[in-house]
Formats: sequence, structure tokens, C-alpha cells
Amino acid sequence: MTTLYDLVEKVKAEIDVARVGMIVCHNGIVRATSRAGEPAEYLDVDVDQAVWDKILEEMRNEEGISAVEAHLFTGRRNIGDDVMLVVVAGDIRENVFPVLEKTVNRLKKEAVLKKEKITA
Repeated sequence: MTTLYDLVEKVKAEIDVARVGMIVCHNGIVRATSRAGEPAEYLDVDVDQAVWDKILEEMRNEEGISAVEAHLFTGRRNIGDDVMLVVVAGDIRENVFPVLEKTVNRLKKEAVLKKEKITA
């Protein structure tokens, strides 16, 4: 099972440490409610891999960014399970934090296919 530690170590092995001032991480998990507040039982997750790869490549080319890695756990994910891990390395926080947020948002909106099981 892929962990944030695995992704951070992969990034550290690929970057020029003289140019990196920070590594930031995202660990998305399954909530017990939908965004609208409805109780949820689980989340079914899939990915459009071509779109996923394209987004990561674009984010790697952002100003000040040295590396971007991400992992999506597909299939049935239960409450509390990890869903998406994202790691961004770069020069300064003013460049790195926005790229983390942009990467997470774009992956979720454009590449992740999900279906919540809402409890009635």
C-alpha cells in the first residue's frame, strides 16, 4: 500500500535539494458525510489515468516546483480510508502551497470519478 512516506521519499530521491525549501502533502480520506451533510456509507473511486497524468505533468511545470507526485486509491473506500495522496516539492511556500491546492482541486474535478453511497 502506498503511503505519504513513500511519495515523500520518491520526491526526495528525484529533486535537486539545493533548490527545494519545502515539501507539502495532502492526505484525503473518506468522510462519513457528503459535502451537503448527508450521511454516507462508502465511496467508489476510479480514475481517468490520461487526465491524471496530464494534470501532474502540468503542475510539475509551475514556477518554483521541483516535483509533484500523487496516488489515488481506487475501488471501494470506506469511512476513514485514504483516497488521494499528493506531494509537492518546491522552492518557497508562496509557490508550493498554491500548487498543492491547485493539483488537488484539478485531480478531484477532472480526473477522479467517484460515487458516494448516501444513507437514506
